[in-house]
Amino acid sequence: MRSRRLVISVAVIAATIALVPGVAQAAEPVAPPVSAPNVDLGEAAASNFKTYRSPAEKSVRKTLPAAKGKAAAAAGNPDLNMVLSATSKTAHGVELVTDLISETASLTVTVEWGDGKQDVVAASGAGPLTHRHTYAELGEYAIKVTVTDTANAVEVVNTLPYGTAGSEFTPVAPTRLLDTRTGLGGPQGAVQSSGTARVKVGGNAGIPEGVTAVVLNVTATETNNSGFVTAFPEGGVRPKTSNVNWDKGQTVPNQVIVPVGKNGYVDLYNASWTGSAHLIADVTGYFTPKSASGYTSMTPARFVDTREGLGTSRGQLGGQGSFSTQISGLRGVPQGVTAVALNVTVTNPGKYGHLTVFPSGQAAPDTSSLNFAAGQTVANSVIVPVGKDGKISFRNGAYAGTDVVVDVVGYYSPDSRGSFVPIAPVRRLDTREPKDPYHGVIPGGYYLPVTFTPDAVDDGVSGYVLNATVTNTADNGFLSVAPDPNSLEAYRNGTAVPPEAPGSSTLNWTTGKTVANLVQASAGENGIADFFNQSWDEWATTDLVVDVFGYYETN
Repeated sequence: MRSRRLVISVAVIAATIALVPGVAQAAEPVAPPVSAPNVDLGEAAASNFKTYRSPAEKSVRKTLPAAKGKAAAAAGNPDLNMVLSATSKTAHGVELVTDLISETASLTVTVEWGDGKQDVVAASGAGPLTHRHTYAELGEYAIKVTVTDTANAVEVVNTLPYGTAGSEFTPVAPTRLLDTRTGLGGPQGAVQSSGTARVKVGGNAGIPEGVTAVVLNVTATETNNSGFVTAFPEGGVRPKTSNVNWDKGQTVPNQVIVPVGKNGYVDLYNASWTGSAHLIADVTGYFTPKSASGYTSMTPARFVDTREGLGTSRGQLGGQGSFSTQISGLRGVPQGVTAVALNVTVTNPGKYGHLTVFPSGQAAPDTSSLNFAAGQTVANSVIVPVGKDGKISFRNGAYAGTDVVVDVVGYYSPDSRGSFVPIAPVRRLDTREPKDPYHGVIPGGYYLPVTFTPDAVDDGVSGYVLNATVTNTADNGFLSVAPDPNSLEAYRNGTAVPPEAPGSSTLNWTTGKTVANLVQASAGENGIADFFNQSWDEWATTDLVVDVFGYYETN
């Protein structure tokens, strides 16, 4: 596998598109991509990768029987031994170094990887040997190395326990883990400026110990000033990124995929300068370092639009009403999926309230997937288990109707090969910063292609976990994110084919607001994600901030 690079490249490209998605139109590039320094994804993920070691003292030596017709060999090569070390390099991949201790002799080295596969090589004495292997399934394995010196009739065996670095997903019915308004899961009372709410994840609500990451819907409410929350693993270094942004008096949700600390906790830090906020956290699933459900990214596909009668009956979802819609077996989503990744939007609500998304066949839980005010258009990323009938359900917790729009961006299933690798959060784009490769607001009707991994297919990267934030918004609008059909080279040599503006939305905003949303972006064939400012006209500008929290890697 090539050395993985996280590369940002951006360009502004015209897109004459309307605010309400309609017929997709092609966009024309008006500026070439701008390169930026490379960042190694493996380096960013290094804090989550482990090195395993087995010293020479663990080796077992035995004398081999003499070959037929030959006298027993003398006890030659008395110091024959080895030291083993194995390091994660990818979600499924390991690099094994066997440091041989031996006199000059003809040796046979057999590596049994613990999954029924083995490598056999010849060596001629002391020194390191390097082997690489990719496991088809995540899990724990016993790597066994046998060094045989036939001439001296001696053999040494050493065994090294190893665990793969990637994680796969287990969905759970939406469950509330934290509510500072009631004291659920922690102290009762608003989280003050520079304060932290700690969320117990491992060993809580049926979630096992040892989980590597968790999917939470985090909501800030009763906010008395503007601010934002940063989610990070307890015991880790707090990153300079944001997950939920709000203004005074707002109730704002956002989904996060965040690593879990060694003690099983996640910290939610209130980064407000002066303001307090109540925080709520609902869990919909978790990741563990063993085979469960992998992830498959998709180009966003619309499954529900109550304005048109897509996926349900035409007309607003009434207050306190609910409906179910088919997911499995439609528009590229196969049968047998365990969970689905969505972008859910409510628009034209008559009163304030919340929407709950949950698996079909179950009662609606006491959780929220997104919150809205009267007349507001708001979107949120949602990961939800799929019912046994292949459907998911929606409940409107308001006392008035609202339109609901649902785009599917990916799915989890036992047959999907995408394993999650969290990284130390990286800010890849901030159009406000003069030193950023692309500095300046994005005009309405334009898009910005951002290159993350130009060798995505060769590197096995299928998608990215991002947080996109718009700020300094000059007018109402919405952001769409989709994989770019062009390669970076095609942009550079002027052969790029203008992409069509997607008919889906990732986040929506009103004038002057700062809005964030989790984005599970497909890497496509070229490792480029396009960020479209789908506002009415070019004067409806916005700044864009993109933080990277992890990636999905196939084996």
